Amino acid sequence: MTVPEALARTVLYASEAAASGPAHVEVPVAYDAVVLASFGGPEGQDDVIPFLRNVTRGRGIPDERLEEVAHHYRHFGGVSPINEQNRALKAALHAEIARRGLGLPVYWGNRNWGPYLHEAFAQAAADGHRTLLVLATSAYSSYSSDRQYREDIVDAIEQAGLQEAVTADKVRLFFDHPGFVAPFEEGVQAAVRTLVAEGIAPAEIAVLFATHSIPTGDAQKSGPRDKEWGPGGAYAAQHLAVAEYVMAGLGDAVEGGGAVPWELVYQSRSGPPTQPWLEPDVNDVIAALPARGMRAVVVVPLGFVSDHMEVLWDLDTEASETAEEAGLRFIRTPTPGTHPAFVAGLVDLVEERLHGIPAAERPHVTALGPWYDVARPGDCENARLGFRPAAAGIAP
Repeated sequence: MTVPEALARTVLYASEAAASGPAHVEVPVAYDAVVLASFGGPEGQDDVIPFLRNVTRGRGIPDERLEEVAHHYRHFGGVSPINEQNRALKAALHAEIARRGLGLPVYWGNRNWGPYLHEAFAQAAADGHRTLLVLATSAYSSYSSDRQYREDIVDAIEQAGLQEAVTADKVRLFFDHPGFVAPFEEGVQAAVRTLVAEGIAPAEIAVLFATHSIPTGDAQKSGPRDKEWGPGGAYAAQHLAVAEYVMAGLGDAVEGGGAVPWELVYQSRSGPPTQPWLEPDVNDVIAALPARGMRAVVVVPLGFVSDHMEVLWDLDTEASETAEEAGLRFIRTPTPGTHPAFVAGLVDLVEERLHGIPAAERPHVTALGPWYDVARPGDCENARLGFRPAAAGIAP
C-alpha cells in the first residue's frame, strides 16, 4: 500500500483534533460512534483452520502445524469464547453509554474472524456516522496488542473505501486505568483470603501474574523509542507496574499480616524454538514452587481482558494440571470481562475524548500513565516486518 507523503507527515485518518499528533488530545471531539475492535475467533469446527490461517497469514505456516494449535479449539467444540464475550461486552457498553445519555452507537469488528473490522466501519458509515472512536480489547503496549490494531484501522478504512468519508481515533491503552485494574485487585484479595482461611500461610502462597509471551525483539520495541524501558520494553514494564500496585493493595486481605511473594510470568508462547521470547513460562515456575516451600499458587491473568482461549486452555487446563502434578492448591482469578468497574472505565475513556479531559485529570494507578492518545514515533514496531501505515499514531 502506498501512502501519500503528505499523509505520512500527520496522523492517518485522524480527527482534526488528533491529526497534528498531540500526546493527549485535550479538546473535545464530537464522535458519533464507537467501534469495538477485537481479535476474533472461530465459532465451529470448520472455522478453526481458516481462522488460524488468518492469524498466521504471511508466515508460511503449513496446516499440519496449525493443527497442533487447533486441538485447543477443538477441545471446546471448535468455538472460541471470545466472540460471545465481545457480544456481551458490546451490550454492556451500549447499556452504560445509554445510561449516561451519550447517544453513541457501538459497532464491533475483528481482526481475524467475522464480523471483520472493515465491515464494522462500512456499517457505521452506512448509518451516517463519520467521526469514529475505536476501543480495542487490549490494554498493553506491543505490536500485536497496540500497533497492529492501529494498522487494522487503516486497512479497514481503505478496504471499505472510506478514505474520504470517516475519521478514526483510538482510546488510550488502559493497562493502568482503575476500571481495568479493579477486577484483578478483587480477584487477588479474594483468592488470598480463601487460602489463608484454609490454613495456608501468606509466605506459602505464590501469586503469578500471567500474560501472553511475545518475542523479545518485539518487547524491546514495545514503547516509544525516545525512552529506555529495559529488556522487556514497555510491555513488561506496564505489567510489572500494575502487578506491583495490586500487591501493594493486598493489605488487610492477609490476616495476621505477612508478605505474599509474587512475580510476572508468561504463557502461550509460539514461534520457532530458536527465537527468543519473554520468560519465565508459567508452567516452569509452577513446577518449581514446591521446592521454594510453596503450598498454593494464585494465577492472575493480568494480560487478558476476558476468558478467551489462552485463559481457558493455557491457564485453566495446562497450568492447573501442572499445579495438580506439583501438589499445589490452585486458584485462577477472574478477568475483567463485563465487570461493572471495567465497563464503566471503558466508557470513561470514551468520555475523556468526547470532553477533551486534560491529561493531568485522567485516572491511572501507576507512574507510567495516563498513556498516550496518539502513539509516539516508533511505538510498537514489528521487529520482523518493520512499520506499516497505522492510525492513531505519529508516523515513524
